[in-house]
Amino acid sequence: MTNATTHVFLSHGLESGPGSTKIQAMKAEAETFPNVQAHAIDHRSTKDPATRLAQLREAMNRSGATQATTILAGSSMGGWVCAQTSSETPVLGCFLLAPALAMAKYPQSSPVIRARYSQIIHGWDDDVVPVTPVLDLARKQRLSILVLSDGHRLENSVDRVVSEFHQFLQSCLSDMNRP
Repeated sequence: MTNATTHVFLSHGLESGPGSTKIQAMKAEAETFPNVQAHAIDHRSTKDPATRLAQLREAMNRSGATQATTILAGSSMGGWVCAQTSSETPVLGCFLLAPALAMAKYPQSSPVIRARYSQIIHGWDDDVVPVTPVLDLARKQRLSILVLSDGHRLENSVDRVVSEFHQFLQSCLSDMNRP
């Protein structure tokens, strides 16, 4: 069993912020676990995906997080940031909410998610990021995906999102603590 600190990095969407309902709810849930530090990254200074990617990398470096003890969680553009980060630096977990995948204006629109554990939650009625390309990406990469009867913000599903995140964290942390 290890006492290593697990770092959870939360990346918000384009028009959101680190204080958004989903990000704060997930941050609070992560902090209920022992030896977990949750970091809500503030990306509001830029709308550029590549700059936000650099901000997440910098936060990871500053924290001293290791790949084996890093969990990324992001919504919309933040989901893309987490997916792309995991593509470049394999991590323990990658939890994505309505991730902006398969979007034309992003530097790498369909990153290969390289995480030991991954989960995507998307809304059937998402009018910002169409669900079909995300389903296709999940199928191609054999990623777990849950599609809910909700829109892009998943605002009617926050409790379900937090419950799924709790289960996801339990899986990641129990794997880390295996002898």
